Amino acid sequence: MRRALGGLAGLILTLFGLLLVTFLIGQATPIDPTLTLVGDRANAETVQAARRALGLDDPLPLRFATYLGRVLTGDLGTSTLTARPVLSDLVRVFPATVELATAATLIGLALGLPLGLAGAYWHGRWPDHLARLVGVLGHSVPVFWLGLMALLLFYARLDWAPGPGRIAFALEGTVPTITGLLLVDALLAGNGPALQSALAQLVLPASVLGLFSVAQIARLTRAYLIEALGQDFVLAARARGLSETRVLLFHALAAVRGPLVVALALVWGGLLEGSVLTETVFAWPGLGAYMTQALMSADPNAILGGALLVGLVFVLVNAGADALQRRLDPRTA
Repeated sequence: MRRALGGLAGLILTLFGLLLVTFLIGQATPIDPTLTLVGDRANAETVQAARRALGLDDPLPLRFATYLGRVLTGDLGTSTLTARPVLSDLVRVFPATVELATAATLIGLALGLPLGLAGAYWHGRWPDHLARLVGVLGHSVPVFWLGLMALLLFYARLDWAPGPGRIAFALEGTVPTITGLLLVDALLAGNGPALQSALAQLVLPASVLGLFSVAQIARLTRAYLIEALGQDFVLAARARGLSETRVLLFHALAAVRGPLVVALALVWGGLLEGSVLTETVFAWPGLGAYMTQALMSADPNAILGGALLVGLVFVLVNAGADALQRRLDPRTA
């Protein structure tokens, strides 16, 4: 009970720190919200009146208290880009990023876990070299360049994949929004053509973004398993005559499942905030594309709201991963 309360207190302090950092970034940004509101041709009296209306002449602690109260009530301001509340914009675009990041993480798990297992099983041999090569490529190849090359090859040249976007243009607006996850909504609506189109559109950007998760998961799986294979309990299992495959899958892998779950959660969280370039290349209408447009349009409320959402998700993913690791690995409890 005491540990749970301590974890909750730590989570609250972390979230408070996140709000404080976001507020200070907003104060330090060169974008003047009064000029965004009234325009750069307004006279001095209009600008001053706007500053008073926005509370920019108040002391810094009072401004932070006002900001804190607004955020806690769900008021992130109004976007000058869309003229809608930032919170409603984030609710609209974030599911697209979740869908893309989840698909990329599943690709990483499907390919990275076997690669890591092979690298640990055949340590020092060609499967191990292949796993390390994939890890290097995943961290060194620029996502922006890879996305453009993928579109050039599979869309423009071979015509194997559809072009940018989340769904075919002819099918836009045919799926009622229930969860915001297009695949789920199309499935719930029983809209087969929309589901097929959404899956086809998802494959290429998810594969490009998934290369990073494949590299991360393969590298960490290999490292964790190689370390576990040198432990005493593995030596004891081998001494009992168990096959190397059984030792790897039922002893070493079971011992590192806690760290692997944490790594998987962090990879997913990283993709949620790191999909900006992929979304830009593939015209994917998610959080990354929204924040890019907000930066280009000097929209401070949208920028800070998106940054706050990314930070909040990452903090919650970390907390959830730690809690799950304690359940899976009693040694960390």
